[in-house]
Amino acid sequence: MKDLRRGRAVFADAAPACDARIPLEMSQVCLILFGAPGSGKGTQAKLLNQSLGLPHISTGDMLRESVQRGDELGQKVKAILASGALVSDEVVNALVAERIGRPDCKQGFILDGYPRTVNQAKIVSQMLNDRGVRVLVVHLKVDYNVIVDRLAVRRQCPVCKTIYGASEAGLPVTACAADGTSVVIREDDRPEVVRQRLQNYDNQTAPVLAFVMRRVIPPWTSMATRQAVPKRFPKAWLLR
Repeated sequence: MKDLRRGRAVFADAAPACDARIPLEMSQVCLILFGAPGSGKGTQAKLLNQSLGLPHISTGDMLRESVQRGDELGQKVKAILASGALVSDEVVNALVAERIGRPDCKQGFILDGYPRTVNQAKIVSQMLNDRGVRVLVVHLKVDYNVIVDRLAVRRQCPVCKTIYGASEAGLPVTACAADGTSVVIREDDRPEVVRQRLQNYDNQTAPVLAFVMRRVIPPWTSMATRQAVPKRFPKAWLLR
């Protein structure tokens, strides 16, 4: 396959190196973000969105939006979600194809939470290649013990659903800043649950990363930096 070989993958602890070169004849850029639960992927995606002006596309948001639209595909997604079943690759791929075809994706986009399976990776790589999109894959690597500790002090307001990290002193926040409600620990942030989620992530993501790694220009770059991802991606370099 000729898919992701036209792009470059960066393998980083928390932020990618900025030494990649992508063929300039490809005008549209796609950043595909991989990261375990608690790695800060969602935060980095939002920062990249603000820094680069590229739309942040997550599968969760797409599913919710499709249901709200109420079109034929949205009705199908609504029925699947109501049944408790997993949304098929076919449906997710259709949502992605529709979303990246919108005008706001003209210069590029950030994919978050997709692809999740090897089949999705095969489809999206062919889809992006057919559209002439240059690809950069970013995998956020964070020590799992750090993630467990980080999520153990995370709290959520049961009223407004705001999520709080540790205080400046490294302790859990006790009350919501907006309304003073006592915050709670989410069930999926408990250490035993987090470790299971991380194991599931490894099991599900390893084959996808292996697929991607076989189809990108080497080398992958390993970094120990903790700098924010957007600082390593000059907009002029990505969108030239």
